[in-house]
Amino acid sequence: MLLARVIGTVVATRKEAELEGLKFLLLQGTESDGAPKGGFVVAVDAVGAGVGDLVMFATGSSARQTVVTKDRPVDATVMAIVDLVEERGQLRYEKQNE
Repeated sequence: MLLARVIGTVVATRKEAELEGLKFLLLQGTESDGAPKGGFVVAVDAVGAGVGDLVMFATGSSARQTVVTKDRPVDATVMAIVDLVEERGQLRYEKQNE
């Protein structure tokens, strides 16, 4: 699994029938502390994430292992919203409650 920040949403009014009803999020890869790193990915949301959330996502065949994405043509799926990241005994990221 990979870490990313949800930076937006993607809307596609015309799509394959298997993609109907799915929510698409625009992700940017991050470091363990949430700092931007790497490129962008469009992923299906399986957990109710929103813009600003730090998330874990999977790609490839693993992206099709959720109830939401089973047997659907997706290559990236958000599978968790991150609460905190600890690296080598140091707190690197902690979600701020609004």
